[in-house]
Formats: sequence, C-alpha cells, structure tokens
Amino acid sequence: MLLGAPTTYITLGALNIGTAMGYTSPASPQLMNNSTNSSLVITTEQNIWFTSTINLGALTGGLLGGVFINTLGRRGTMLASVLPLLGSWALLVFAQNFAMLVCGRVLVGLCAGVTSIAVPTYIGEFSSPDIRGKLGTCFQLMAVIGMLYSFVFGAVMNTWRGLAGICAIPPVIYLVLVLFAKESPTYLLSKGKEKEAKEALQYFRGKHYDVEPEMQLMRKTQEEALQNTVSLNELKTPYILKPLLISCTLMIFQQISGINAMLFNLSVIFEDAGSGLPEEVSTIIVGVVLVLATAVASILMDKVGRKVLLIISSAIMTLALVALDVYFYEKYWNKDWAVLNLGWLPLVSFIVFVTAFSIGYGPIPWLMMGELFSLNVRGVASSIASMVNWTISFFITLIYEPMQVAIGPYGIYWFFAGCCFINFIFCILVVPETKGKTLQEITAHFGGPVITTKKDITTI
Repeated sequence: MLLGAPTTYITLGALNIGTAMGYTSPASPQLMNNSTNSSLVITTEQNIWFTSTINLGALTGGLLGGVFINTLGRRGTMLASVLPLLGSWALLVFAQNFAMLVCGRVLVGLCAGVTSIAVPTYIGEFSSPDIRGKLGTCFQLMAVIGMLYSFVFGAVMNTWRGLAGICAIPPVIYLVLVLFAKESPTYLLSKGKEKEAKEALQYFRGKHYDVEPEMQLMRKTQEEALQNTVSLNELKTPYILKPLLISCTLMIFQQISGINAMLFNLSVIFEDAGSGLPEEVSTIIVGVVLVLATAVASILMDKVGRKVLLIISSAIMTLALVALDVYFYEKYWNKDWAVLNLGWLPLVSFIVFVTAFSIGYGPIPWLMMGELFSLNVRGVASSIASMVNWTISFFITLIYEPMQVAIGPYGIYWFFAGCCFINFIFCILVVPETKGKTLQEITAHFGGPVITTKKDITTI
C-alpha cells in the first residue's frame, strides 16, 4: 500500500501546528525580558494573552474546518489554510505593537484549528483498519517535531522575530507537497465522482489491490449517510451522542492535564524551577523526548490498542505531576534545600509526563475523533470535538498563571494530577477499543446502521 508518501505530505500540516504551539516557549521570555533589545516588550499579564489566544483562533478554525472539508474537500481545505498561515507569521515578524502579536497568534490558531479537522479526517478515510492507528499517530508525531523545531531554533537564533520567519518555512513546503496529494476517496464519492474516487483508492492501496469490495462498502455507506442526514437536534440520537460525548470528554481530559499550558510556558517553568540546567537545554530535551515517545506510540498503537494506551498514559501522567508538585512544594518552603537535593526532579518529571502523554493522550483523542463518528455526522461532530479541545486549552492556558498565584506554584500541579486521575477512571470504565475495526464496525458498535458487503474488509 502506497501510504507513506501521502501521510508525509498531509501530516506536515501537523508540523505547522507544532511550530505554532512551541513558538511561545522561547519567544515569551525574550519578549518579557527584552533580551533582543527590541522596542516591543510585553508584561506578564500580556504574555498570558500572547500564549493563550492561539486557542481562540483554533476554536474558530475548528468550526470552519468542519464546513470546509465538506465543501472544499479534505485536500482543498488543507491548501486553503496555507496563505492565512503565512500571513500570521508575517504579522509576528513585522509586529510593532502588542495588538499585532495577538492578531498573529489568533490567525495562526485559526489555521491550526482547520488543520486539526482536515488532516485526521483525511487520514481516517484513506487508511486501512490494520494501520489506521499507526498513520493517525503520525499527526501527533509531526506536531511534536514542529514543537522541537521551534525549541531548537528559538535557542539558536535568540530572536523572536527571526524565529517567526523560520517558522514560516514549513508551510511553504507543505503547500508544494499537498499539491501532489490525492483527494480523499470518501469525499470524491460523496460528490458523485466515482471514477476519481476509485482511482484515488487504488493509488492508496496499490495498483494490484482489488479495491472493488471496499468501493462497494463506501457506496453503501454514502447511501446510508444520504438517507440519514443529521441536524443539530438529531445529535441526541444515541449512536451519535455516545461517541460524541466520549470524543469531547477525551479532548477535555487531554487539555486539563495541563499539557498545552505547560508546553507554551516551558522555558518560564524551567527558569522558575531554578534547577541549574539552562532552560533552553531543558526545553530541547523535553522536545526530543516528545518526538521519541510519539514515534514509539506509532508502533504500539495498532498492537496494544487505544484503550490500553490511554489507561497507561493517564496513570503515569498522574504520578509524574505528583512528583513535579513535590518539587515545587519543597522549593516554596525551602528553596536552597530543594534546588540542592531535588534539582533533577523537574526535568525528570517533565520527561516522564510528556512520554506518557505522547504514547496515549497526545495522539489518541485526535485519532479517535476520525474513527468514532459515522459519515453522515463526521464533519459536524469533529468540529464540535475540536471546538471543545481548543476552548478548554484556551481557558487552561489563560488561567495557568493566575491559578499559580491563587493556590501556590505547587497547587496547580495537584489540580492537574487530580484531573489525570479522574481521567484514568474514565478510560477504564467508558472508552471503547477501536483497534482493528473498520469505521463501519465502529458505527455499528454504538448502535448505528450496520453495512455489510459480500467480501469483508480485512482487519486485525
């Protein structure tokens, strides 16, 4: 199956998201401390908005993405997001005031939100069940590579304007490569382009693969979707509502683990930890671990299964956050003793935390968003799930520093650890396993219409 090349093309969109998310970690200290001798300096309060407003843009982008993937197509939506993305980086490069910084972050977030809908949907539709998990994890892998990209160039360049310019390079490469990608067979069939759909599916499966049974299944799925078009009021139908609630809850738990709030402020956190290792080095180490752990997750996804990885992920994240809280608690009461005896703990805790996140709660909520919904509701439901994710991310990032002031520098990590523990229970009791199942079988699991063909589609 010729899946490697299109996956690489498409998941570069996730790399763009990663560079945007990682940008503020090196840029924020430079803007607040004026280490680049720029005329533009921001306060701590302004930095809260600088780091969090990407989520507001992504919230809007998620809603637009659900509309665009059904009008412009999956590939067309990805192409349409590139020019605004380049414009957002230009705003940051040439920013003269705080308003331009915020506008740049909102616009880059909008493009991230659109991409977070289009790419997982596309991957879920062109990949076969036996490797869908592995390919879906590529989205998260490219996102964390994008973060590492920002961390490394942020340390090397030491200028937030130059870093913004460097971050504008991947979108240009993405634009060129997506031009050569095939449109989703599912989308083409939905527009009555059966010949083009079959050609696209043949391309993804290989020229010697018999695609007719799969085409037959897709036709029946399309017919069922047309007969069961869904309004917002009909989202209360059990086979739609159940996976929607599960997907939204996974998105909520992903964000209330504190992952984005901490990654957006990683350099500041390590600076506050005062462990002796330069914060730029600590940040890059965390970025490298993110990449390696996500690569391991791509191997485990279709072998271990989604549910098991979510359970393991949430349990280890809880323990890592408790350890991080212990350090900041001891530092609050006895700074010299904590730095001398536990100075290694913040970095180790973060390494364990991001490793656990990367093998489970990083990729799986986005992967399952592309798996859980039936075709007739996929665009709307995916938009809602994405909207929930970015909304929670915005609020958690916005209140991160105020919460530290209100409940102490250690109390915030107790809060995140408690959320991860509740998440652990949720994964055991509620989340279904989708490993090795076709999208139609997953729909049937929730009570949706069952579609069969004369020849079963291979699963594991």
